[in-house]
This record gives sequence, C-alpha cells and structure tokens, in this order.
Amino acid sequence: MTGIVRRSFDSADETRPFEGGKGRLDLLTTDRGPVGRAVFEPGWQWSKHVKPIAGTESCQADHVGYVVSGRMKIVMDDGESAEAGPGDFFTVKPGHDAWVVGDEPCVALDWVGFGDYAVREGG
Repeated sequence: MTGIVRRSFDSADETRPFEGGKGRLDLLTTDRGPVGRAVFEPGWQWSKHVKPIAGTESCQADHVGYVVSGRMKIVMDDGESAEAGPGDFFTVKPGHDAWVVGDEPCVALDWVGFGDYAVREGG
C-alpha cells in the first residue's frame, strides 16, 4: 500500500468539455472516489453550457468544494442565492443554476458532485 499519492489535474483521468468551449471538468479517479477540477470560462452558465449535456432543468449534482480563483453566483430553484469566490468552501444541494461572475475564469475543486457531472450520453 502506498502511503502518499500525488496526482496532477493536468494529467487527469478524464476531461469533459462544456458546451460552447466555455470550460472543462478535469476528473481524477481515486480510491476515495472521484475528485474534479472545473475551469468555468467567463460567460459560462450551467443552464447554457451543461444543461444540454445533463438533460435536466437544473443542476442535480450535490457539490462539496472549494473555489481556487474567480467568482460564481449560485441560485437554487427556490430563489436562495449566494456568491462564492477565492478561498471559499461551499456545499450546494441539487436543484440550482450557476454562472461565472466577471471576466476571470472560475476554478473550483469538488469532492462530491463532479463524478457524474457533464457526462455526455453514451459517455
């Protein structure tokens, strides 16, 4: 058994591009489950750039993560909203939309919700 595992998202096990070239999800498969790094480009919005992939009315992923850089606005289906930025830990329940705020890419890590995120049909 290895005591230390070091992996790079730059050599991810899988990369899932978002619609319109508005970013990507880099996924590492670990013995504790998938871990993802998403790069959301300026102008990215879940309802425009992932909804066509997911096929649901709102994001149904349950997220637990950390924002590395950039900012994102998250709006729940019931209207509750928050903005997350660099250094913020977040949890977001299923049933939301989200979008990048400003002109800087938003980079986020997620330990829970990215395993089945932006999976194309048949993929």
